[in-house]
Amino acid sequence: MKTEVYSWRVSPDVKTGLEREARRRKISLSAALDLAAREWLLKTSMANEDDEGQYRLKKAASRWLGALTSGDAQRSEKVSQTVRQRLRRGNGR
Repeated sequence: MKTEVYSWRVSPDVKTGLEREARRRKISLSAALDLAAREWLLKTSMANEDDEGQYRLKKAASRWLGALTSGDAQRSEKVSQTVRQRLRRGNGR
């Protein structure tokens, strides 16, 4: 049961759009506003969960960042060549 009241000012074009969408869906303006608010909350909470997940991943990966060393200053420039050589060796070529 809805018991809480909330009011705010909107521009005329936003109000018109909300009323039009409510009529199109054959629901009351109140139901349209409730639906819009629920969808926004769901979208916002999902975005926050994604942010938290990304934070946990970054934190877990951070201990490995910069941990790989080879002593070869041109390693990044020779990566394609090195990968091809290792693939050939691994495939018995």
